[in-house]
Amino acid sequence: MLLKTESRRSKSQARRPLSHDRRIFLMALLAGLPAVVIALILIWTGSFTPKAQWMLTLLIIGFWLGVGSELRQRVVFPLQTLSNLLAALREGDFSIRGRHVRSADALAEVTREVNTLAETLREQRLGALEATALLRKVMEEIDVAVFTFDGERRLCLVNRAGERLLNTPSERLVGLKAAEIGLGDCLEEGPNQRLIDAVFPGGTGRWEVRRTTFRQGGLPHQLLVLSDLRWALREEELKAWQRIVRVIGHELNNSLAPIKSISGSLRSLLHREARPPDWEEDTHRGLAVIEARAESLSRFMAAYAQLAKLPPPKFQPVDIGGLLRRVVRLETRMPVSLEPGPEVTVRVDGDQIEQVLINLIRNAVDAALVTGGGVRLSCQRSNGYIEVVIQDDGPGLPNTTNLFVPFFTTKPGGSGIGLVLSRQIAEAHGGSLTLENRKNGPGCEARLRLRLSRETAS
Repeated sequence: MLLKTESRRSKSQARRPLSHDRRIFLMALLAGLPAVVIALILIWTGSFTPKAQWMLTLLIIGFWLGVGSELRQRVVFPLQTLSNLLAALREGDFSIRGRHVRSADALAEVTREVNTLAETLREQRLGALEATALLRKVMEEIDVAVFTFDGERRLCLVNRAGERLLNTPSERLVGLKAAEIGLGDCLEEGPNQRLIDAVFPGGTGRWEVRRTTFRQGGLPHQLLVLSDLRWALREEELKAWQRIVRVIGHELNNSLAPIKSISGSLRSLLHREARPPDWEEDTHRGLAVIEARAESLSRFMAAYAQLAKLPPPKFQPVDIGGLLRRVVRLETRMPVSLEPGPEVTVRVDGDQIEQVLINLIRNAVDAALVTGGGVRLSCQRSNGYIEVVIQDDGPGLPNTTNLFVPFFTTKPGGSGIGLVLSRQIAEAHGGSLTLENRKNGPGCEARLRLRLSRETAS
């Protein structure tokens, strides 16, 4: 048995290929072998004494072996040096450099390239470390909770805001599963960005959840970001209330100031002992003004209630071409040009979209009547949307900043809610409404965009 093991070992060693340095050594010996053989033949066949023959033989063989060994060392040593340099680079040690060689041979060129590579990697690593340090500093300082989870939903990284949210230091959180720290629902399948109402150990309220995936070390990970919306919502709510109070207060003052002034004048007139001969006419005129202002205030409150109680749309299939032809015929003050467009069916609330188009066409006709121009309506498909464009040749708008501010109007006697309601209806349908001055001529251009269904868009 021992003999079989030894024979197998000898066979495996025999099959093992020679190393690179041994091959270099053998090739060097083979290169000098003819000269050595010829020299030995001449020495042993010549008229030399035996002592001289052995001395010359040893000298030739020793020189032959020494030159072969030196040649192997000259070839192998630079390769070992380069191997050590590359191993140091692989280990992340970029401080080691190859010996500077001024010659222009291939070995010197390789050494210079390796040194250049080490310097480049050092600079890149320094930049990566600085960027990582900056990223960690930003993550620590931002007031947004950031979590990363591996494929098994175990927590890998959490910033300070996340620690405050869970009221637990990171040392006790890392390694726990998402369900164990109350974040399992945030990683469930669904929209990558959504709003939730949740209770955490470090806070309660409404949160914006953003979830995305990335790969680290070739394995999938998830990035979870939780933003506290309480303060932002409260600030926006306060601004909204301030705007509402400012608008309502302005309208109430416009109506109550003349009512107060006229009612005071009428009361002082009735308290006089000697009334003027036309006091009854003044009284009727003052009461008419009070009635007109009260009616205006009533209309304002009705319009405000309409703006606040817009019902949700009831989606049904609607032929957009037929809808446009119908609303164009409703305008009787001037003919509205309707350009041919695609015949498509969209799922919208037909009554609400019809009201939007009526408002836009009426505004365009009002502007065109000022200059004696015309109104054109067109329809086209664009990137999964149907766009309805209404152009007029009116005087245009001096300021388009406050067009969609409630109760702001540029028309005498306007309510200032038509455009606001129209935009609310468009956005409730997943679309948009814009109004701007035309770039290629006088007048305005209103653009209503409605989302097409997947079947219609394809």
